[in-house]
Amino acid sequence: MVKSNITLDNQIMSTEIKGSIVAIVTPMHGDGSLDLRAFDRLVNWHVEAGTNGIVVVGTTGESATLSMEEHCDLVAHCVEVGGQRIPIIAGTGSNSTDEALYFTESARKNGADACLLVTPYYNKPSQEGLFQHFKAVAEGVDIPQILYNVPSRTACDMDLQTVDRLAGLSNIVGIKDATGSIPRGLELVDKCGDRLSVYSGEDAISLALIEGGASGTISVTANVAPSLMAEMCSLALAGNIAGAAEIDRKLAALHSTLFREANPIPVKWALVKMGLIESGIRLPLVELTGKYHIQVSDALKQAGISFPVAA
Repeated sequence: MVKSNITLDNQIMSTEIKGSIVAIVTPMHGDGSLDLRAFDRLVNWHVEAGTNGIVVVGTTGESATLSMEEHCDLVAHCVEVGGQRIPIIAGTGSNSTDEALYFTESARKNGADACLLVTPYYNKPSQEGLFQHFKAVAEGVDIPQILYNVPSRTACDMDLQTVDRLAGLSNIVGIKDATGSIPRGLELVDKCGDRLSVYSGEDAISLALIEGGASGTISVTANVAPSLMAEMCSLALAGNIAGAAEIDRKLAALHSTLFREANPIPVKWALVKMGLIESGIRLPLVELTGKYHIQVSDALKQAGISFPVAA
């Protein structure tokens, strides 16, 4: 895949990123230090598997516990490793507008194709505060930006009217909707889909939203099943819903079990089981509770994913 050149005019986004976009994990050694060799292997695997884009240092990438230096350096590294072959979207959101501006400008300088900005968490801004926050970043940094609404994580829900206002800003080009609501996602497509690319932020409803006009999914499941997620999205975008549904049924158990505990705990355990990364995660997150091991292993098997017996 050639590098995407997203135009800043979201009225004519002829090269929008569509399909399966992986919210990639950040591999770590047992002591919590970053494992860049494993990260490179994952990036190369996604390119070969047909993944349509990579979100680096998002929630799944443990952005909350990376230092600012690690955060910026990992974006730069991801662009260096995969940027000529696959679009790179940098997670740059924060509950501090100044920090979001800093991360977003760093991503721009380091060559990211776009940025993903989560709604400010913990401080619970009003809808006007949300608008002014995203407006400040959009006007402050000349890079395509994707909004990210995940109220279960942030205790902050961006309503449709606010999204509609933000859709008028030229370099706000998309939204990741992780409300888990099919009607909510379809309403976004209906009201804003002519100006924004809508991406599912919940693997279990990705097919339904793509069928309804969404551009794809920003996926956790793609971490362990990149080829299947890419094929499912491709078929759905082409209108072959029956074919996409057949694949999605294989993935259904993964969509569920990868959230038995807080993301990315289960998906990192699965990747360890598959022999792709070491067992490393940063406090306050810890490894997957033993009672869920069989469930995740069975879900991998149901999807046809093999792993070393001794892993």
